[in-house]
Order: sequence, then structure tokens, then C-alpha cells
Amino acid sequence: MALDNKQKKSNRLVHEMSPYLLQHAYNPVNWYPWSDEAFNLAKRQDKPIFLSIGYSTCHWCHVMEKESFEDAEVAEYLNKYFISIKVDREERPDIDQIYMTFSQVSTGQGGWPLNVFLTAERKPFYVTTYLPKRSRYGHPGLMDVLVGIEGQWRQNNEEIIYSADKMTSLLNDLEIRKDENKLKRTIFFDAYDFFDESFDDRYGGFGKAPKFPTPHHLFYLLRCYQAFNQPDALVMVEKTLKQMYQGGLFDHIGFGFSRYSTDEQWLVPHFEKMLYDNALLVMIYAETYQVTGNPLYKKIAQKTITYVNRDLRSEEGGFFCAEDADSEGEEGRFYVWSMEKVEKILGKKRAAVFFKFYPMTAKGNFDGKNIPNMIPVDLDLIEANPELEKVLDEMKADLFNQREKRIHPHKDDKILTAWNGLMITALAMAGRIFDQPEYLIQAEETMAFIENKMTRRNGRLYARYRLGEAKILAYLDDYASVIWGYLELYQATFKTEYLEKAILRAVDMINIFGDDFGMSGFFQYGNDAEKLIARPKEIYDNAQPSGNALAACCLLKLGKITGEQKYIDIVNGMFAYFAGNLNQAPMASTMMLCAKLFHEQPTTEVVFAGYEKDPTIRAMNQRLNKLFLPFSVVLFNKSEKDLKTINAFAVNQQMIHGQPTAYVCKNYRCEEPVNDLESFLKIIEE
Repeated sequence: MALDNKQKKSNRLVHEMSPYLLQHAYNPVNWYPWSDEAFNLAKRQDKPIFLSIGYSTCHWCHVMEKESFEDAEVAEYLNKYFISIKVDREERPDIDQIYMTFSQVSTGQGGWPLNVFLTAERKPFYVTTYLPKRSRYGHPGLMDVLVGIEGQWRQNNEEIIYSADKMTSLLNDLEIRKDENKLKRTIFFDAYDFFDESFDDRYGGFGKAPKFPTPHHLFYLLRCYQAFNQPDALVMVEKTLKQMYQGGLFDHIGFGFSRYSTDEQWLVPHFEKMLYDNALLVMIYAETYQVTGNPLYKKIAQKTITYVNRDLRSEEGGFFCAEDADSEGEEGRFYVWSMEKVEKILGKKRAAVFFKFYPMTAKGNFDGKNIPNMIPVDLDLIEANPELEKVLDEMKADLFNQREKRIHPHKDDKILTAWNGLMITALAMAGRIFDQPEYLIQAEETMAFIENKMTRRNGRLYARYRLGEAKILAYLDDYASVIWGYLELYQATFKTEYLEKAILRAVDMINIFGDDFGMSGFFQYGNDAEKLIARPKEIYDNAQPSGNALAACCLLKLGKITGEQKYIDIVNGMFAYFAGNLNQAPMASTMMLCAKLFHEQPTTEVVFAGYEKDPTIRAMNQRLNKLFLPFSVVLFNKSEKDLKTINAFAVNQQMIHGQPTAYVCKNYRCEEPVNDLESFLKIIEE
């Protein structure tokens, strides 16, 4: 009979706040959190470190815990010969980044759980990902690896130390850039050609399974469509967005997107749902709605927001991290259905209609059950028939109400600043584009939460909040995401305080993370944080855009809003510093390419002057928000002093003859100021 946690002996992780570390707090392994205590003990006892990195909604982390970390034999061996450390990669992306880079450099791959063997000086010498307890199918087992490492540590200690020193030097050398300091003139088309060649014209997305949403690739393609009048770019975006929605990647019963698809059709997801994925997807669906006017994209974005607000929003106003793939020990159990169960809930007649649009079989499409999907369905048929759409929505609501009675997947209820910054941005964009004030209120409440609960008295941001505790100094991604949130909140509300706060945060970001005032890019962790064995500057996008790319986008926007050249100079320095990386693999840094396009394309600059509630300006702005203008900045001069601290030039753009006035500059020339909607639209839409 299995013991519950009250009957088990706890280890040191029981005092931690991370949900992932707490999942391991009753393992028989004598886990330590990342701490000087652990490394000092390893040094005194001359033992290697076993560092295991994961996160609380990671399926294979759960599997390895059950197979190995809850196993008495494994625990006994680890406790005798190693000092074992657990790290939550979402709390400590700085640690994760360094050792993941080691994994990718030394093995050509990575993933979680990430298991790394270190010296007491924190230097790595061996790395692997998921391991079963015993070897099978030619795959090494954890016990074999542990025995081998322990033997090598005793017999060839000097060799291991030499190898660890060499790998640590290599990790630091990776930060030394090539002599290239100019981006290729073809860089935009090099990246575009990669996506064009790898595009799956049947199911959307790029490459083969597994397929990830990676919305920043789609951000880039939309901007290629706009900048270069490239219609195929829009085709790729629309096909991908529709297919992702039609497949099982989207939860058709409860809404929201899963992390990735295990197959090319987007049918079988890895069922965990991450806040950052859903935030970024809201943004790309909203932007594509602007481009096309297709209401389907608006509905998908709104459904996604419904999911995030319902299942990930805390009572305090922040957003939780994620929901697990597993429930009751099985991946996807919460989300799948038998035909029989659906018929029992809906009745046979209604179920027959439901199955026409959400096909199911007795055999199922996932381990004998069905993942609801619309892969073979013509979405236009539903869009053209509001009555049918209403009937289907009612049936899905009935299924949702029954599904709510199931045991829910584990929820990682920590609140991360970076991911919340992305959700603030998404809500502000959706509120502005869809004219939904409630989204703006939610975005403002979440920003207030970060300001009040996740900020030190001296203004320094924290990275993580949980159960009343804010901890861990914020990273570059945190600052860049929050600045992005402020900029989008300003554009949605025209509250000047948001611009002022964006500027203050940008100055802090430059001072805390900048190298040579940021001219050579930004470090991932601050100059006031724990010093690790390397200090990376990340340029490549992963599931989320890189911190440097977000920083570049925000600084460029601030430069164009304020007229301050210093921000533009910093980004030019970043383009030069990362030129070698970008030239080599432009498709891996699409968010930085978005920044470069924003830098190079003619900017549309709009300044409204007038009273905040003036109906003419409101009408102008509402029409402006319906348009896709990625290379634009918009300001609202509400009084003689409103923009005084922001832009010395814009402050002079006042109402003419007491009438609300719009000043528009396009293609490097300024138009005659206008006072009426018709004249404004003629300039903007020409």
C-alpha cells in the first residue's frame, strides 16, 4: 500500500515555494534546493553533484519521478554517493539556460527533465535527459549511469575535473561573438525562404512532427506580408492558425491551447497548457483578425482569453503558470471522451449532430478514447450558419459542465513576471483591437499586481510570486515583457503614466542587464544577481521570444515614441553584436527580425490632440485599431503638459482652432493636420 505524504519523511524541498520542488519534497532522495549549502557539502565530502532540472507540468519529469526518484534503491545510491539538487527551470531560467546549452553543445539535444552531473564548483561534465531506472531497448538506465559516474569519479577524478573546466570555458566562449557586425542584406528573405520551404501546405505549421505553435514565427510572416506585399506569407499564417484550432491542440470543450502537437495534423497534443503559449497565440490571432477581418480569428482569441481568465487567473489578479498534461496518473485523461459518454450526456439525437462536426469513433483516436477535433470539417459552413454555431456551443457547454466533475490536472500556481507581462500585452491588444474594455481592465489589474506584489521598495522587479511570497530577482525576459505590457497598455488606454513607467523600466533594464550600456546586447540575469559559471546573452527564440529580441522591439518603439536616439543606438548595437548569430540562423530569431523590420520600414506616426472623450478622436482611434499597422506609433496629447516628459516635439502638436486634431506622418513625410474622420481615414488607409 502506497504511503501518503503525511506518512513519508520529507527532504529539504519541503521548505520551498516552487510547486515543482514541492512535488519532490517527499521523495526518499535527499534533495537539496540550489544553494551554497549543497555545493559546500559536496566539496567537503568530495562528491559529485546530481542536478535535476524540470517543471511541475512536465510529463516526463513525472514519469522519471515515479520510476526513479520514488524508488528506494535509486534514492539509496544517490544519497550515498552524490549530492542531489532539484531546480525548477521556470523559477531559475538562468541555471536552466546554462546547463541546457551544455546539453545541446555536448549531445546535440536537450529537453526536460534535464539531468546534469557537476563538480562542487558547479561545472558540468555529463548530461542526459529522461532515463528509465534500468537500461532497456539500448537506452541506458539511471542506475547504470549513476554507477558509471561514481566509478569514474573515484578512478579518474582529475580527468573529470579537466573535462568540466574545459566545458565551462567553452560555455563562456560561446558568448564571444564572431567578427561579423553587419546583417546580410538578404536576411529577411533567407528566413522567409526557410519557412516557405518547410511549410506544410496540408496541415499548416512548419516541418514534421512534433509541431509547436511558435507564434513569433507567424508575427514575422505577417510583417513580411505587410512590408514586402508577400501574399504567400499570409497564406502560411492563416493555414497554420486554422489547422491548429481545428486539431486537438485546441481544447474545443474548455478552450485554450496545449503546448505542442505530437503529430503533423495537430490532432494529439501534449496536453499541458502554458500561460505563455496562450498569451502569444491571443496576440497572433488578434493581429490576423486585423489583417483579414475574419471573425473566426477574433472568436478563437476570445475563447483563449476565456480559458486563461477562468482557469489560470488568481484572485489577486496575476496569472498562474500552467496546467499539467496528466490527471489520475494518465496523460490526457481529463480531456478525452468515449462516444458512449458523449451520447449519454447529449442524448443520441444531439450527439449525432455533434459527431458530424466533432467526429468520434468507438475505436477512438487516442488510447481508445477520442480527442475532440474538427480536422475534416469546413469551418466556413459553421461561420455561415449562426444557428448551427449556437447549437454546437450549447452542446459543448453541456460536455464542459460534465467534464468539470472530473479530477482536474495539477495546476502550477506560481506567478511569473515574464509570462504575466505577455498576458498583459495580449489582453491590452485584444481589448484595443476587439473594443472590449473588460480585457483592458484585466490587463491593468495584472500590471497593478506586478507593481504592488512583485516589486521591491527600490523598484527592482521579482521574477516569481506564490502564496504571498515574492522572490528571485527578475531576469531580462521579465523586464522586457513588462515594458511591452506598458507600451500596449498605453496604446489601448492613452494613460501617459504607462509610457512614463515603460521608460523607467527600460532605464532599469539597461543598467541592470546591459553590457556597455546595452550596446552589446543584454545578459539574461542582472549584475546584482547570483554569479553563475557563465552569463549568457540569449538571442535565439525558443517557445517564447528571446529576452534580447523583446528588449530590442521595446527600445525601438520607445525611441520612436520619445524621439530619443539613445534607444535606437542601443538596438543598432544589438544588431551589430548579434549579426553573426542572425546571419547564420535567421529563422531561429524571428522576433529579432521583427525588430529589424520595425527599424527599417517607414513608420506611420499618429498624434491625436484633444479631449480624452471627444467623439471624433474616439472614432478615429477605433478605426485605427481595426487596421494592422505593425510599423506605427500612436500618441495622444491630452493637454499642453501631457507629453512634456515624453516627447518634446509632440507636446507642440495641439488642437487647431479648438478642434480635435490628428497629425499623421507616413513614408517620411507629414500630412496636413486634419479635424474630421473622413480626412483622417483617407490619409491612413491610402
